[in-house]
Amino acid sequence: MARNPSATEDLFGETESRSAPSGPVPLAERLRPRELADVVGQDHLVGIKGSLTRMLARGSLASLILWGPPGVGKTTIARLLADRAGLIFTQISAVFSGVADLKRVFEEAARRRRTGARTLLFVDEIHRFNRAQQDGFLPVVEDGTITLVGATTENPSFELNAALLSRCQVLVLRRLDDDALELLLTRAEDAMHLPLALTGAARASLRAMADGDGRAALNMAEQVFAAAPDSPLDELALAGLVARRAALYDRDREEHYNLISALHKSMRGSDPDAALYWLARMLTGGEEPRYIARRLTRFAVEDIGLADPQALTQSIAAWEAYERLGSPEGELAIAQLVLYLASAPKSNAAYRAFGAAKRAAQTTGSLAPPAHILNAPTKLMKDLGYGAGYAYDHDTEDAFSGQNYFPDGMARENFYNPAGRGQEAEVKRRLDHWAKLREQRR
Repeated sequence: MARNPSATEDLFGETESRSAPSGPVPLAERLRPRELADVVGQDHLVGIKGSLTRMLARGSLASLILWGPPGVGKTTIARLLADRAGLIFTQISAVFSGVADLKRVFEEAARRRRTGARTLLFVDEIHRFNRAQQDGFLPVVEDGTITLVGATTENPSFELNAALLSRCQVLVLRRLDDDALELLLTRAEDAMHLPLALTGAARASLRAMADGDGRAALNMAEQVFAAAPDSPLDELALAGLVARRAALYDRDREEHYNLISALHKSMRGSDPDAALYWLARMLTGGEEPRYIARRLTRFAVEDIGLADPQALTQSIAAWEAYERLGSPEGELAIAQLVLYLASAPKSNAAYRAFGAAKRAAQTTGSLAPPAHILNAPTKLMKDLGYGAGYAYDHDTEDAFSGQNYFPDGMARENFYNPAGRGQEAEVKRRLDHWAKLREQRR
């Protein structure tokens, strides 16, 4: 029996029935786009000049990794690509599949290929496969047995093998913006033949609660339709009816590093309001406050340093206050610290100086200190010249001898260059003064 070249097959290669299911179909499924052009919020991929549009026009659909947050159309795009390219769509999930399942899928795809049909294998949550399982895709992708379309919410650079990435094109799907979510709500109203019973403010609140997830927006809209209120719901009534989608945050995944980077750079950029926002995002997402306190302490010595030596003291105090108070009360101490650090004068001179000193130490090896600054607790050491010629700085003019303290055979280095901001302005003045005295007393 001839196969439909764009049929859908399950894990074991059996063609799925296209007849309507017996139970009610969720609104999000009923509104699943039938054409690539109907996918919202991803014009850079499926628009007139989109990457996928051009790829299909050339007749050269490559293996792909679709990277983006939940509810933005990854599965839908994969299905529509199979339809447009005349490929049999086969779907598996890395959460529920193992090596044996992959082997069956590959064997079925190879058998199908011998009959002239080709397979698009969609792998949801592909990052859940371990390195060995990912390696299993290499030969069948390389020889064309399958066209692979993997979907992931995690950064492929961190989660996927370099060998697999080199054989696939990574396409980034964007979080749905407010206009895209509104378009989905309008489509839902058209499908239901009635308007959403929401005030304008509640409608905006629903879009915000969806947090860029189209599926979440449609699921919430479906709850509003099902409730069939007599009058439009306001924001408070909507919140009582539907649950806000939890903000995306995973403490051991990319979002963790994205948000701590945003917090760090906002403080470095002296923007206390933005810094406070990213702190709140992290705490709301469930980040461990002690981790934040540790990173803030690092910031105090890396990005402020001696421009405001109190920054380190404030950091330790806030950390200790959190340890004494716990959450949520202690989080206010961390918030206060974020405001202090973001508002403080900035200098990375100490950080740069230490890095330069470490590089010099690695280069110069085990050069000994000059003899005149060595202690001589024994007669033998005195006879060897230890401590000879040392000038006690407190006994000199200006309490500054100007002697050399670098190893013999190493030229003097200038590692620390104060930024001249905050208290480092005074430090810079003193160092410049001592540099002149040193030059005069050579």
